[in-house]
Amino acid sequence: MAAIPDKPVLEGLEQKWDAAWTDAGTYRFDRSRAAEVGRDGVYSVDTPPPTASGSLHIGHVFSYTHTDVKVRFERMRGKTVFYPMGWDDNGLPTERRVQNYYGVRCDPSLPYDPEFTPPYEGGDNKSSKAADQRPISRRNFIELCEKLTVEDEKHFENLWRDLGLSVDWTQTYRTISDETMRTSQLAFLRNLERGEAYQALAPTLWDIDFRSAIAQAELEDRDQPAAYHRLAFHKSDGSGDIHIETTRPELLAACVALVAHPDDERYQPAFGTTVRTPLFDVEVPVLPHPLAQPDKGSGIAMICTFGDVTDIIWWRELDLPNRTIIGMDGRILAEAPEVITTDAARAAYAELAGKTVFSAKKRVVELLQESGELIGDPKPFTHPVKFFEKGDRPLEIVSTRQWYVRNGARDEALREKLLDLGRDVSWHPDFMRVRYENWVGGLTGDWLVSRQRFFGVPIPVWYGLDENGERDYEHVLVPTADALPVDPTTDVPPGYTEDQRGVPGGFDGERDIFDTWATSSLTPQLAGGWERDPELWNLVAPFDLRPQGQDIIRTWLFSTMLRSALEDGRAPWTDAAISGFIVDPDRKKMSKSKGNVVTPADILHQHGSDAVRYWAASSRLGTDAAFDPQNPTQIKIGRRLAIKILNAAKFVLSFPVPEGARITHALDASMLATLDGVVRDATAALDAYDHARALEITESFFWTFCDDYLELVKERAYDQTDVGQASAALALRTALSTQLRLLAPVVSFATEEAWSWFEDGSVHTAAWPEPLGIEGDPAVLTAVGEALIGIRRAKTEAKASQKTPVTSITIGAPAATVERLRTAEGDLKAVGRIAAIAYTDADSTTVAAIELGEV
Repeated sequence: MAAIPDKPVLEGLEQKWDAAWTDAGTYRFDRSRAAEVGRDGVYSVDTPPPTASGSLHIGHVFSYTHTDVKVRFERMRGKTVFYPMGWDDNGLPTERRVQNYYGVRCDPSLPYDPEFTPPYEGGDNKSSKAADQRPISRRNFIELCEKLTVEDEKHFENLWRDLGLSVDWTQTYRTISDETMRTSQLAFLRNLERGEAYQALAPTLWDIDFRSAIAQAELEDRDQPAAYHRLAFHKSDGSGDIHIETTRPELLAACVALVAHPDDERYQPAFGTTVRTPLFDVEVPVLPHPLAQPDKGSGIAMICTFGDVTDIIWWRELDLPNRTIIGMDGRILAEAPEVITTDAARAAYAELAGKTVFSAKKRVVELLQESGELIGDPKPFTHPVKFFEKGDRPLEIVSTRQWYVRNGARDEALREKLLDLGRDVSWHPDFMRVRYENWVGGLTGDWLVSRQRFFGVPIPVWYGLDENGERDYEHVLVPTADALPVDPTTDVPPGYTEDQRGVPGGFDGERDIFDTWATSSLTPQLAGGWERDPELWNLVAPFDLRPQGQDIIRTWLFSTMLRSALEDGRAPWTDAAISGFIVDPDRKKMSKSKGNVVTPADILHQHGSDAVRYWAASSRLGTDAAFDPQNPTQIKIGRRLAIKILNAAKFVLSFPVPEGARITHALDASMLATLDGVVRDATAALDAYDHARALEITESFFWTFCDDYLELVKERAYDQTDVGQASAALALRTALSTQLRLLAPVVSFATEEAWSWFEDGSVHTAAWPEPLGIEGDPAVLTAVGEALIGIRRAKTEAKASQKTPVTSITIGAPAATVERLRTAEGDLKAVGRIAAIAYTDADSTTVAAIELGEV
């Protein structure tokens, strides 16, 4: 036990107790005990691995605290806790950070330079423009990615330790480590073996800056300016024109059909006929399809390959040709589609070749105006456009060969399985389940898992080459499980040698990597030792808890559910806890793109971690919380609570508890009986993942305890001659022990400090309090507290100090309340310095009369 300081302070507690917890292994997963108690005695958490690219923000502190409160509660309840931490360090965010931080960009065609030194490291002259970044080899680029993520992860861990996350820091993983690569590649090969993974050449949503395919789950709509352009398509029989309206005239050369709704009488006569496109004079059919919108524009649309997702649906269902004209760099391809044959049409196309879509649109409009085929002026408007959630420019759709994993979009049995598993999970709050179900129900395509990037887990396949040295996509070569992890760009498939790479009859390695979600979807397996440590896996899986933000239900939660459904046929966890967003004072979601993100380091330093934890824990799951760094009211309240815990503990511990002490006084029994109710209610709330309710209940009692009970009994507790002294001292010590444990999951540092003054070991491994069952009437504490408020008010109204003696006082109250007041009359007299108390009947407790004595 530690000495009680003369003046307890919060400053320095984070460093003191983090070091102590680390030295003692307070939060370490006890595998031996876990084996003894079995799976039912373990509480395991599928902790979100934060993206290790930049800095954590206040939203991380908010949501991770919610998890930590629950974890600390379960640990104190006797569960053996498995609480790992991962770092999501591969993928596009890391690549972008490395590009900007070091002033480089990856060019896989360049050779490795073992002596390479980056232009700068986070200096002021950095630029996000590719032209200002030095091209380097893939290997040099990956080395910089690994270097910077390791540094970022150290900063992240330090901040988590300052916050007091009770993570087992011996159980960590990185999503780019060899072990992670092995697990990710093995899971994919299992998918491939079972027919759940496949590759296809298909229209793909493409980010022209990142030069990579983008999955449906990574999309977001952003409002963008646009304009309707009314174009004249000429009927092939010469009977007139059909006018369409389009926002993408630059795709006119990629037009393959016109489409209208089958019931639209305006265009029914044209179905089955053909028209010729403006500028390019290409004959295309006029077709019916139910997705066409009669009330949009002129009611008839052109189908281009590809302008938007609806174009893909029409193209596929109407079995249309592919006339792609946009390249992977977002520019118009140099080679015109074969169907453009006239000299005038080819000349028009030549003016577009090599231009960006923006420049091409401008030139097409000019050409249409010159030809008279643009009807009227463009009509500006604003509409939502698909972006990669981390991208800066609208996505294009290009035809590429990609790897996919089946996700239920085209498999009704798998879709129903995923919905059933979603119902097996307990969601907190429950309405978040609907977001998952809506996502599953709205899937339009399988999960695209390949990316044309560099820093990630390699897709573990090679392709046999035919006699012309071309890839034979039907001849996919895979490694054996014991050879994993592999990098197909440097490793050789079974049965081949390195000199056969790239030659006819030999092989070629896959250069694509997995989407970061394809790895993050395996966080239970990565943390839990799947196919690496069977004993550990059986102790922790399926996990108890998946905590996460609501914005990644469609990505992380869904993909993890999918991988578990395909591999194990079960949900990966029993419970999902979904945190809300942090919003700024204007109720706008905080995000880097909006520039309103608050980084937590200064907030933690200024106010202390317990105060920040209190603020986070005050918000329920699924509820957005506003945060104003200029006026963090809730954080200030939390700091006041933490300081009060220290001061109250010091005061309570100043009263020695005599040997053999027992509860004999009605007020003491009433307080402890009330506390029993607090224990029951707080425990039930935490069982239900309602940490905010548990904190509210506990904190309310704590202030009643400090403001009323402590004041009422302190004179009796001081007086060694009072027969009630032992009862008061015992009640105070018992209540302190109970309340420190109730508050420990939230106010983790101050409670540990106070606990160390009178108990051995950590409060965080102490047993969660149980109701003591002391017989007492909780109404006594309530009645005496109301009377005390009345006495204080009467003195204030008489403009007297609270220390002013009272010769006599008359308290009005109902008969039952009077009886309760009489049981604690001695304490009431002592705290109010009252010589005599009289009672009179009244409907509620009031001070009917007061006579003040001499000071």
